[in-house]
Amino acid sequence: MERVTIDDIRAAAERIRPHVVRTPLLAARWGDAERPLWVKPESLQPIGAFKMRGAFNAVGTVRGSTSDVVAYSSGNHAQAVAYAAAAFGLRAHIVMPRETPNIKVQATRDLGARVVLSEAGQRETVAAEVLADTGGVMIPPFDHPDVIAGQGTAGLEIAEDLPSVRTVLIPVSGGGLASGVGTAIRALCPQARIFGVEPELAGDTAESLRAGRRVDWSIEDRNRTIADGLRSQPSELTFAHLQRVLDGVITVTEDEIRSAVREYAYRGRLVAEPSGAVALAGYRQGGTGDGDTAVILSGGNIEPSTLRQILTEAAPT
Repeated sequence: MERVTIDDIRAAAERIRPHVVRTPLLAARWGDAERPLWVKPESLQPIGAFKMRGAFNAVGTVRGSTSDVVAYSSGNHAQAVAYAAAAFGLRAHIVMPRETPNIKVQATRDLGARVVLSEAGQRETVAAEVLADTGGVMIPPFDHPDVIAGQGTAGLEIAEDLPSVRTVLIPVSGGGLASGVGTAIRALCPQARIFGVEPELAGDTAESLRAGRRVDWSIEDRNRTIADGLRSQPSELTFAHLQRVLDGVITVTEDEIRSAVREYAYRGRLVAEPSGAVALAGYRQGGTGDGDTAVILSGGNIEPSTLRQILTEAAPT
């Protein structure tokens, strides 16, 4: 299986440069003294999540060969593909599960995409039907080299901004972000340790890496977590990358995820969706070693009512 390389990621960085924000690496003075905390706020992207990177790289490579692109996503990839398609003058058809937060469904429609809702666990099947109807090109959320390379540009930026980084914590679900960022960090900061972070209630990647093979969790089990963007499972392609680039996977509880959302809001003045906050939750567990630690805040698209509930669950510390 051909894996993405640092050269692929550098090429992606050039391709997406006109369209994607080069997010800062923020020094979080409220981190622990022995392991300085740095936050990569991908929530500052135009659609509020890192998915912009992979979408623009993948859509940019097919823009001259099709008028229609198809994607399936619980929300952030959906918005990213819709945004990229609009930028390139293409039609976007997005399949989203019915349980997707309405704020993400409406945002995707507002970007001009046609949204098709599917039942839980059926989004890929429905997307295949839409693809056959439109004759377009599929832009999967993680299972594609161009998507992985695009996501890896966030790791390229971390390496450029913090060459001394000792630990990098990355949210993991389908594995595209961790595959790409991990590849970039491995190539440019070989001294760094790299960890994926996922909810305990969707801990299939941690179990799979322990077993040395992909372990299937039911969609009903994975849907239990509040981190709705982390309910996917790695593909063969991303799992092959994760086996090579990750030092391990940290699993976090629902309470730890909610606490991280509050910490970002109260201490970092940043809005994080639960899926975007898991890397900080992993940092708070400790055990990853001392030295400069970079965490990726992968997205900030959270329902206002959910954010309000989480913020009022406990007073700021």
